Amino acid sequence: MASHARGHLVYAAVGVLAVHTERGTSIVPANRIAWTPAGSAHRHRAHGDTDMRILFLSPALARLVPDRPAVFAASGLAREVVLALTGPHEAGAAGAAGAGAALDGTAPGGRSRAARARLLRVLVDELSDSHEQPLHLLEPHDDRLRAVARILHATPSDDATLAELGRAVGAGGRTLSRLFRSELGMTFYEWRTQLRVHHALVLLAEGHDINHIAHACGWSNPSSFIAAFTGVVGTTPGRYRTGHRGG
Repeated sequence: MASHARGHLVYAAVGVLAVHTERGTSIVPANRIAWTPAGSAHRHRAHGDTDMRILFLSPALARLVPDRPAVFAASGLAREVVLALTGPHEAGAAGAAGAGAALDGTAPGGRSRAARARLLRVLVDELSDSHEQPLHLLEPHDDRLRAVARILHATPSDDATLAELGRAVGAGGRTLSRLFRSELGMTFYEWRTQLRVHHALVLLAEGHDINHIAHACGWSNPSSFIAAFTGVVGTTPGRYRTGHRGG
């Protein structure tokens, strides 16, 4: 993992990003903007053709956002400001590299530094007024929970009960249930739903159809998948794909 001397915002104009930190993994689709504070170890991973935009914040602006990793809803204004500040890029690796190259040089579009600073302040104000909407999958530290997590990351469609998974990893179902609540602050089924939605976002970015994604991620039918996805992401898979395919 890498870290930077200044905190930064990251946005996927197209595609889906995964931001890995020591606290877990946040999925950042095109209706979210992720914040990583200065000095926080992290790693970005793009899924599908991804146009990644990055903006570093001055210490003065960074004080206006949380001092921990966070994910915010990307309002229409926030999205347009990010795109204006990072300039036009192509989707894919070239787009990600281009966004990074424009961080601290002359402002894209011929904007003065003063104009750029004003836009950055607008962006930070917009995020400060926005509710945090994390798609954050906490990674467990207990060895037994980590063993369960490895099984489900490898096969998110696995419908085994917690007791059955416990037998596979050498722990009782009640013990695992207690650990999920005490360590991760949620039930096993809540955590598994978040894991499945994370995988579903990746598969959407890779262009798979709804039926395939539903079954690959463990839902018995597309309707159940759509309901769970909407509850976590805030929009249906179809609307998400249509609204963010073209950036």
